[in-house]
Amino acid sequence: MALVGVIGGSGLYDLEEIQDKKWIEVDTEFGAPSDQILTGNINEHQIAFIPRHRRGHVFSPTSVPYKANISALKKLGVKHLLSFSACGSLNEKMTPGDFVIVDQYVDRTVSRDKSFFGTGAVGHVSLADPICKSLAELLGGVCRNLGVMVHDAGTYIAIEGPQFSTKAESILYKDFWKCDVIGMTNVPEMNLAREAGICYASVAMVTDFDCWNEDHGNVTVEEIIETMNQNSSNAQAVLVEVIRKFGSLAACSTGCQTAADYALITKPDSLDAGAIEKLRRASICN
Repeated sequence: MALVGVIGGSGLYDLEEIQDKKWIEVDTEFGAPSDQILTGNINEHQIAFIPRHRRGHVFSPTSVPYKANISALKKLGVKHLLSFSACGSLNEKMTPGDFVIVDQYVDRTVSRDKSFFGTGAVGHVSLADPICKSLAELLGGVCRNLGVMVHDAGTYIAIEGPQFSTKAESILYKDFWKCDVIGMTNVPEMNLAREAGICYASVAMVTDFDCWNEDHGNVTVEEIIETMNQNSSNAQAVLVEVIRKFGSLAACSTGCQTAADYALITKPDSLDAGAIEKLRRASICN
């Protein structure tokens, strides 16, 4: 059974430190995940890794099968999930190459299925504190110990994409909404992890200044890829060290793993039998 889940890109699953590597198929009640799941272990801690966009970067941010990804990790026994993703900066203090441990979100996505719950089985979980504080603290401490420039908090605005922002949007998010970083994939990843009772923490790796900063020009794919490659070695080092130190992780104080215990609001006599059975098979609710 896997203990630690990881969602990210190719620079992470190519780690030499992963022993007993095996790519496995996992079927879920919500379809197939993005890719096969890489299982293995680091320092006797088992991991399960999902390439978010599939190997080769096949899925757009909108078409990533988020529900299947989270459900597959839950099925394997994952209770803690580390997310690594590229982002743009809306904060002059968060410069390309920096890592940001996200602690809040603003959701601007419009075309995604964001909940395991639905018609006939309505449920609500709290996202007031969307990130597992214990997991975030471990990540921040590891970054500092490794000499990686890290910011312990930051608000991530999730946009639909795949296009980048207009300048008007970028300035709105930065100056009026006070967001710190901008990305396209952490929502609904974090929402679904909370519903599934998985502790979730996200490392947003800054690649650019979006388009608000006229001193740096407009964001380009070339710029992002170049900085992502530079960030890759730091991300690998952070992931390996976090796994090695996983035994020292403090108990969750955020309530992540019990968030859905009392989420269902549909009355028992009105529950859709098929919908609730699907959730139970996926271990989303009892």
